[in-house]
Amino acid sequence: MFLPITGVQRQVIISSCIYLGQMICGYTLSWTGPVIPKLRDLEQSPLPYLLTETQLSLVATITYLGAIPGPYITVWLSNTKGRKPCFIFGGLCLAVSYTLMAAARNLAMLYISRFLVGIAIGVIGVMNLVYIGEIAFLVGIAIGVIGVMNLVYIGEIASTNIRGILLSAIGIFTTLGSILMFSYGPFVSYHATTYLPLSLSLVYIFCLLWLPETPIFYIIQGKDKELIKVLTDLDRLEDKDKLLENKKEITGTNTKKEWIELISVKSNRKSLFIVVVINVLQHCSGVLGIVFFSAAIFDMAGSSISSNISMIVIGCFQLSGSSLTPFFIERAGRRVILIMSSALCSLSMFILGLYFYLDHIGNSVVENVKWLPLVLLILFYIGYDSGLGIIPNAIIGEVFTSNVRSKGSTVTMTISWMFGFMVTTAFGALLATVGGHVAFWFFSCTCACAVLFTIFFIPETKGKSLMEIQESLS
Repeated sequence: MFLPITGVQRQVIISSCIYLGQMICGYTLSWTGPVIPKLRDLEQSPLPYLLTETQLSLVATITYLGAIPGPYITVWLSNTKGRKPCFIFGGLCLAVSYTLMAAARNLAMLYISRFLVGIAIGVIGVMNLVYIGEIAFLVGIAIGVIGVMNLVYIGEIASTNIRGILLSAIGIFTTLGSILMFSYGPFVSYHATTYLPLSLSLVYIFCLLWLPETPIFYIIQGKDKELIKVLTDLDRLEDKDKLLENKKEITGTNTKKEWIELISVKSNRKSLFIVVVINVLQHCSGVLGIVFFSAAIFDMAGSSISSNISMIVIGCFQLSGSSLTPFFIERAGRRVILIMSSALCSLSMFILGLYFYLDHIGNSVVENVKWLPLVLLILFYIGYDSGLGIIPNAIIGEVFTSNVRSKGSTVTMTISWMFGFMVTTAFGALLATVGGHVAFWFFSCTCACAVLFTIFFIPETKGKSLMEIQESLS
């Protein structure tokens, strides 16, 4: 006889469905690493012609542009139709994009499919966090849709005592998706790299049909009966009174007024400056450029270890970084971790640039340290995933007043993704023209700027209530 499922167990099962989407996002972000070498080989490429380095860069980075509409789609769709339709929309974008990738016979089809997959990731990622949070307790196109919805959904469904765990697991599953791509992609054909995520996307869509709506959505819609039912199913009925007390704050929004207050209120204006700059620095740190062009980097470096094995090893170390930070962030504080993380990223990028410079001028010392690029990239990813890749996103949820948080998040993500697109696209061209040292030294300077910016501008939010943070910013 089966034991009855508790509300917390149901939250974990629901979150597991969400994590599948996040794992597909991680796979998608790493897709170009093993695939770009196939596009350079006419025998493996689905296209009848070879692409230029600029075209290859756009295949990798146009996903950034696709992610930009994600938050705007989510803001409208999630409050009018529900959180669940946002996920389904993101899942469908994933399925359609990988179908187009599988059928691609020209460059335009590749561009369109990568743009669509960007939309999906943006929506699903953010909604994952919100959804899990709403199911548990009230929290203050494919990549774009999925990225946004992951944050929203998880944040709204999870109980207070497990919300942090469920939210932090999102980064772990993103890394697992990346490891899956680097473990599978290099050893199969181009088309096989699209069939696997297409199959997973269909499974994901099927799982989404089973998901409940979140309590926050039912409050927005004024459906008290459905609210009580979902809280009962999630074993969160004790939260009913608190949610209903906040009903006016949740539903009484004035979009025009919120946009004005984002600029007119001093604390919000300062918060916008802080989160935009640190998130731009995060996206310009070179992390996605390294993932997108991983094979090219290791080939240029002449590493004694194959690029495929190297990226699997790096992925495993990424897991360690993203898994440990949640246990230390409330003890050490945001600033200390972010400073140490950015400093490690800057140092590793500087030395990697030095390695490529010595190789560029033909210095013989390079022949004795062919293993160095792998070690430096391991250090970079440990540093990135332990702070610079996590904390800027967490700060967004802490420094804005509650009524403008969604608007501030949308502006921040739009600007940072635009900068990420420009820098990562330029990185591909720099590798092929002037060599890797210029690009890596630029990334080193960017991470060094993140250290200085954190020291002089970012407030410590550890142990402070949202009200106390607002007072300090004012």
